[in-house]
Amino acid sequence: MNNIVFEHVVKAYGKNVIVNDLNMEIREGERLILLGPSGCGKSTTLRMIAGLEDITSGSLHMRGQVVNNVACGDRGVSMVFQNYALFPHMTVKNNIIYGLKAHKMEAAEINRRLEEVLEMLQLKGLEDRKPKDLSGGQRQRVALARAVVKRSDYFLLDEPLSNLDAQLRLRARKELVKIHEMYRPTMVYVTHDQIEAMTVGQRVAIMYRGNMEMLDTPSHVYNMPASIFCARFIGSPSMNIISCQYENGNLSIGDQMIRLAPMWRPIADACPSGKYCVGIRPEHIVLSSRPTETSICGTVKYVEDYGNRYGVYIDVKGEKSELIAICNDSVPRPGENIFMNIDFRKLHLFDAQSEKSLGYPEEIRRLNAALDFSMPDAQNKNQKTGGKYHESFGQYQCV
Repeated sequence: MNNIVFEHVVKAYGKNVIVNDLNMEIREGERLILLGPSGCGKSTTLRMIAGLEDITSGSLHMRGQVVNNVACGDRGVSMVFQNYALFPHMTVKNNIIYGLKAHKMEAAEINRRLEEVLEMLQLKGLEDRKPKDLSGGQRQRVALARAVVKRSDYFLLDEPLSNLDAQLRLRARKELVKIHEMYRPTMVYVTHDQIEAMTVGQRVAIMYRGNMEMLDTPSHVYNMPASIFCARFIGSPSMNIISCQYENGNLSIGDQMIRLAPMWRPIADACPSGKYCVGIRPEHIVLSSRPTETSICGTVKYVEDYGNRYGVYIDVKGEKSELIAICNDSVPRPGENIFMNIDFRKLHLFDAQSEKSLGYPEEIRRLNAALDFSMPDAQNKNQKTGGKYHESFGQYQCV
């Protein structure tokens, strides 16, 4: 099996721990995204898979074998770097086939693979150019072609699209998914861009300060985040996180109180620290001029115009930070009092001390499972490996 397994893997430079006790399986033939902010350890994790970084402790398995001491060239991986790493003195053709010639592949097979990848990545007519004569998007495609033509079992990408403009990025994401679906290598992709992660990945591993915070499908990462960090890191604008009090089924937010839905009460009662944070995404707040049993009141501070929607920043009495709601129309004016209606099916509860999620009611789990467009695992038709993600980041509404 061409899977990758980390068992208690640690990477440290002296006393500085970069990756801390990583335990993870990357399934054969899946697209797994390593996502996180700069310095979280995601590129180091990828480089350990490639054999470009030694492992301080723990074991890394590939094809069922421990590969801690296996050289990079013997691991059967193809890698695409952020800066493309093309040979400046070589033509496009020679850059692409360099690895095949180094492995003494037959000329006929080299030419067959070359023609195939040139056609696939729209590089026909550029074979005799050198990297300095190419645009950024063309260089990126040459780097991809060099990796694809090897037909390796493992396809590793370290922020390969970060130097491209928005339009090229969109096109390149589609090409990457198409390439993967054609050859089905085990693909590990590093990025700090959440849209890339959610659109390319079948599963997303979110890393923070050397630890893996969460590993799940894009749908579950967005709808059921495992921690406050995951909740804030995914989504734009990021999730509203509000400190609150809970007692006898009532939730106190600022100076206001709402009755917590019955399905949430057993979860709230089980909070280890007794200190709570409520999370609600801006697009899941419904603004209204009339109160309901599940609404809190605030005053509009200012409104941001995003072109196709509006971000409404709201002060809640007794709450230190502003809340933001997203709406498409019926935009309130600054200074206006407004009611924020909360849908408990879109609520998130966190332990304020550990910052971990308290979990989700079964009703919400079933709802999110139904929304997760999963695909069957290559080895087990009944095992879910991941889902597709729509770039809209949810539904925006305002009444």
